[in-house]
Amino acid sequence: MTDRPTRKPPEATVAADRSPETTALDGPPAAAPDSTEMLDTTEVGGRTRTSLTPTRPDATGLPPTLDDLDSGQRVDDFDLLMALGRGAFARVFLARQRSMQRLVAVKISRDHGTEPQTLAQLDHDYIVRVFDQRVVDDLEMKLLYMQYLPGGTLLGVLRRVRDTPVAERSGQLLLDEIDAVLAAKAEIRPTDSSVRTEIAQLTWPEAVAWLGRRLADALDYSGRRGVLHRDIKPANVLLTAEGVPKLADFNISFSDQVSGANPVAYFGGSLAYMSPEQLRACVPTDESTAADLDTRSDLYALGVMLWELLTGARPFPDRTDPDDGSADLELMLADRRRGVGDAALDRLPADCPATLRRVLLTALQPDPGQRWPSGAELAQQLELCLDPHARDLVDPPPGSARTRMRRWAVPILILAIAVPNALAGLYNYHHNKTLIINTLSPDVQQNFEQLQAVINAISFPLGTILLLYLCRYPLTVPRGLRRGRSYDAATLARARTDTLLLGDRVVMVVFGLWAVAGLAYPIALQLGAGGIPSNVYVHFVGSLAVCGAIAVAYPFFFVTFYVVRCLYPVLLPSGITSSDDARKLRGLDRRSTLYLAVAASVPLIAVAGVTFLSPEQIPEVIGAVRILCVGAIFAFLAAYWLFRLLEQDLRALERVVSHESADRPS
Repeated sequence: MTDRPTRKPPEATVAADRSPETTALDGPPAAAPDSTEMLDTTEVGGRTRTSLTPTRPDATGLPPTLDDLDSGQRVDDFDLLMALGRGAFARVFLARQRSMQRLVAVKISRDHGTEPQTLAQLDHDYIVRVFDQRVVDDLEMKLLYMQYLPGGTLLGVLRRVRDTPVAERSGQLLLDEIDAVLAAKAEIRPTDSSVRTEIAQLTWPEAVAWLGRRLADALDYSGRRGVLHRDIKPANVLLTAEGVPKLADFNISFSDQVSGANPVAYFGGSLAYMSPEQLRACVPTDESTAADLDTRSDLYALGVMLWELLTGARPFPDRTDPDDGSADLELMLADRRRGVGDAALDRLPADCPATLRRVLLTALQPDPGQRWPSGAELAQQLELCLDPHARDLVDPPPGSARTRMRRWAVPILILAIAVPNALAGLYNYHHNKTLIINTLSPDVQQNFEQLQAVINAISFPLGTILLLYLCRYPLTVPRGLRRGRSYDAATLARARTDTLLLGDRVVMVVFGLWAVAGLAYPIALQLGAGGIPSNVYVHFVGSLAVCGAIAVAYPFFFVTFYVVRCLYPVLLPSGITSSDDARKLRGLDRRSTLYLAVAASVPLIAVAGVTFLSPEQIPEVIGAVRILCVGAIFAFLAAYWLFRLLEQDLRALERVVSHESADRPS
């Protein structure tokens, strides 16, 4: 952004609300003043139409004021039908634009800010669309006409929230307020609306997240174009008849692409929703200026507004003097620097998901560097709040088994790897000892036992070292995050990748050790025994196939299920993901199907191996084969159960990391 003037307000005490909450394009019609002296009456099509004249026919000779405007009048190309709202510098009317034969909202003001220039750059589903502006020189008025939204504002929703007991709040509350506004304006309520059906099924915290996700998306869009809103509040969020929010009133927004902006445009907004850095820019003695603000300031204000919608009260005390509307900025700054207090946390509803609590607290961090860095990341986190399965993975309920299991990552992974391999080793030892080793001379058996001890002494420590190396990111980064440490984006991305690949890498290490053993033992027997029959190699290959399948399939499912459910989700709240994360999750889903097939093959391979035995050998191993087959069947059922749970988890996590927006109704 380009450098801007850094003028401070001259007063030490700043008005608590520079643009009153009624500035939005909704509200009760204002009482019309007696302005007959300024109107000309004409007959148009058999009907009487009044138009504003350039000047008053009184002694002052001054042009009409905003208070002189009323419904039923005509201003330029617009027939004013209904007063929608008013503020300190403007009035808003529902009007019919004659030239286009359409209904529009017309904002009439004497202010010469940069709002039309700013909004002309923005074309987004969740931002009110501005059509154009006209300047009526004779009246010294500016007409800004825009998309008309009949559903009211979030200010009306907030009032209904405060009047509704906590237990009775739900997504239907939003629709009830919209319907009341539509009825007051004689508008028709939409029917067969999938959006309204979706909203009606939400809890109130989910409805707040639903609204916030769309507004964060709008702020990300405007922020990427160098436009800051700087006056986020309920009255500046308009609603369609279906309940879709749209951000309005960028009158004090700042764009780094608009030249000639008045320095006064730096200041404004509602103090109750301002971020600490925006408040500092209003303090005459502080060196901070509005030029120091970025989109994180708007995201802070959005967090305040969403918290207020969720609980019915703002997260910070009201420091406004009711007598003169002023506020003590130093006290307000002190409140924000302390963060959200226990009293505000106690007002969170019981059905508030832990994810939404975390998301809002992050948005309300006093330090901008600790907040969500962009609207896209905030929108992604709010979308997570709408997915019960996914949000329980990322933010499990306090005291849940998943939360406790995170603290036992090392022993759980050791058991997940060691138990299947120990069972496979036991079967391999019994099979080979019965069919091969016991047929050899005592000296050869002794040499084989010694060689086996040497191989095990090398392979087990080597495998352990490799596994610890591969586990370094999946184990250390989630534990560090739980303890409050921060990591850069590259480290988090590496940790996410290594965590999703951990099951495959464990399989590679374990299977590699089995393959080495499968080669080393026959070679040792060949050298020690001076030659062994060819069918011995068949026994080794058959045993290796069975044990290799066990060592591949079951550790994969145990390890992957644990890391996907307990470790990988810890990494998601800490940094925005990329499309690569979704691709890796889909790849893991596909590979898990292959490992399930391997698990199903264990009893089949064991039975197939029996066919290579002579009739005399079958009775010696048939008991072990039966135990293996029965155990493998039960193990497959367990693996299949884990596979189905893993499949659900992976799809839920893919929704979390996906950057494809949900349906975005206009």
